[in-house]
Amino acid sequence: MSDLFEDGPETGGTGNSPEFTVSELSGAVKRVIEGEFGLVRVRGEIGRVSRPASGHMYFDLKDDRAVIAAISWKGQVAKMQVRPEEGMEVVATGRMTTFPGQSKYQLIVEDIAPAGAGALMAMLEARRKALAAEGLFDAGRKRPLPYLPEVIGVVTSPSGAVIRDILHRLRDRFPRHVLVWPVAVQGQACAPEVAAAIRGFNAIAPGGAIPRPDVIIVARGGGSLEDLWGFNEEAVVRAAAESQIPLISAVGHETDTTLIDHASDRRAPTPTAAAEIAVPVRLDLLAGLDGQGARLSRALTQGLGLRGQRLRDLGRALPRLESLTQGAEQRFDLWSGRLGGALALATSAKRAAFDRLAAPMRPRLLLDMVARRRDRLAEYGRALELAQARRSERAGERLDALVARLAPALTRAFTDAGRDIARSREKLGGLDARLQATPAQRLADLGKRLEALDRMRQTLGYAETLRRGYAVVWGDGGVVTSRSAAEAAKSLEIEFHDGRLAIGAHPAKSTKSAPRKPPGEQGSLF
Repeated sequence: MSDLFEDGPETGGTGNSPEFTVSELSGAVKRVIEGEFGLVRVRGEIGRVSRPASGHMYFDLKDDRAVIAAISWKGQVAKMQVRPEEGMEVVATGRMTTFPGQSKYQLIVEDIAPAGAGALMAMLEARRKALAAEGLFDAGRKRPLPYLPEVIGVVTSPSGAVIRDILHRLRDRFPRHVLVWPVAVQGQACAPEVAAAIRGFNAIAPGGAIPRPDVIIVARGGGSLEDLWGFNEEAVVRAAAESQIPLISAVGHETDTTLIDHASDRRAPTPTAAAEIAVPVRLDLLAGLDGQGARLSRALTQGLGLRGQRLRDLGRALPRLESLTQGAEQRFDLWSGRLGGALALATSAKRAAFDRLAAPMRPRLLLDMVARRRDRLAEYGRALELAQARRSERAGERLDALVARLAPALTRAFTDAGRDIARSREKLGGLDARLQATPAQRLADLGKRLEALDRMRQTLGYAETLRRGYAVVWGDGGVVTSRSAAEAAKSLEIEFHDGRLAIGAHPAKSTKSAPRKPPGEQGSLF
C-alpha cells in the first residue's frame, strides 16, 4: 500500500518541487501584482456601477477586449470631483491588488477624471435629453417672477465674490431682505448641498419665524466644465424643477450653460444680472411714480372740468322749476277746498248707519238671550245626570255577573286542588313503602352474593387444593419450585392435606398440623 504513495515516474510525482498552500500562493501573487503595479492610470469605459449602503462603489473598467473590476472605498468616493456613471469614458488612477476570496485581481481607484471634454459633453447631452423627455424643461412649468419680492433667497458660497456682487447690486437698485444659504459650489458636496438648499427654502412655512423667500437665486462664478459639473447633476435639476418658489439660475459667465439653467424659471448670464432681474431700480420706480401722480392730477382736473361743462349743458335743456310745480299746486288747492264738505258728508253718512244698527238693540233682548242660554244649560245638565246613572247601572250589572261567575270558579279550583293533594299523598305513601323495603332487599342480595363468594374462596383455596391430590414441597428458605432448588436444599418437607413428610438428613416422620399458608398468599393459589 505504501508503494502507491511514493513519487516516481509511474505515479506522476513532482520530485523535489516545493509545495505551497492556497494562502501562500495567493499572497505571493498579491505581492507580485502590487509590486509591479504600485500606481497606475487606466483609460476605459465605465460599466456596471454598484453603490451599496456601505458607501463603497464597485464598477468595471472595460474596452473592446478586456474588463477590470474596480473598487473605490467610501472615503475615496467622497473626494471624487466627478461621480462615475455607466458608459462614461474616464482615466482612473489607483493601484492594482488581488482579492483571494474570489481568485481575481482588481483596481483600487483613488481618483477618476473624464477622458476628455468630449466625453463629458456627450454624457451631459445624454442627461439633458433624458431629463427633457420627462418634461422638466417644458416652458409651461416655468413660473413668473414677482415684480418686487420682499425676501430673496440666495444659494451660493458665503465666502466668494458672488454674494458680494449680488448684495451690492441689490443695495444699488432696491434694497431687499436677503437670506443666504451657504453651500459648496464645486466638488463632490456641491450637488447634494445645492439640492438640499433649494428644497430647504421651499420647506419654510409662510408667516413663520424665518421669512419665506419670494424668489430664489442659485449663483456661482465662472469656471471650467468640471468646476460647474455639480450644477449638471440630476439631483440639482430635479430640485430646481420641483421648486414652488420662482428660481433664477446664475451659474458661470454668459457663455456657460448648465442643466439647472434649463430647469429654472429664469436664466441670468451672471450673478450680477440675476440681482438686476430680481428687483427693479428704485429711482426709476420713484420717477415713474411721480410721473404717474402728475398724470393723475391732470386727468382729475380735466375730468372735473369736462363733467362740469356737461352738467351745465344738460341743465340748460331742462324746463323751469315753476312750470313743473304749477299744475301740482293748482290740484292741491282744488282738493283742499273740497276736503271740508267731503268730511262733513262722510260723518253724517256714518252716523245715520250707526243709528240704524243701534235702534233694535234693547235691554229686553239681552235678558231673553240670557234666559234661553240658561234653559239650554239646564237641559245639558239633566242629560248628563241621566247618562252617568245609566253608565253606573251598566257597570254594576257587569260587576254582579263577574261575582256570580267567581264563586263556581273558586269551588272548582278548590275541588281540583283537593284531588291533586290526595293523589300526591297516595304517591308519597307508595314511595315511602318502597323506601322502607329497599334496604332490607338490598342487604339480602348482598348476603347471598357474599355467601357465594365465600364458597368460591373455599373451593379455590389452599386447603381444598391439597385435598384434590396436590402437595407442596418446602425447603430451607420456603417453597421449592424447581429441581435445582431441591438438590441444593439440606432438607425437604412435603406437605399433604393431612400433614407433612420430612425428607433428608433427619429421619422421616409424619407431622400432623394445620396447613401453613405460603408466604405472601391469602388462602388461595391465585
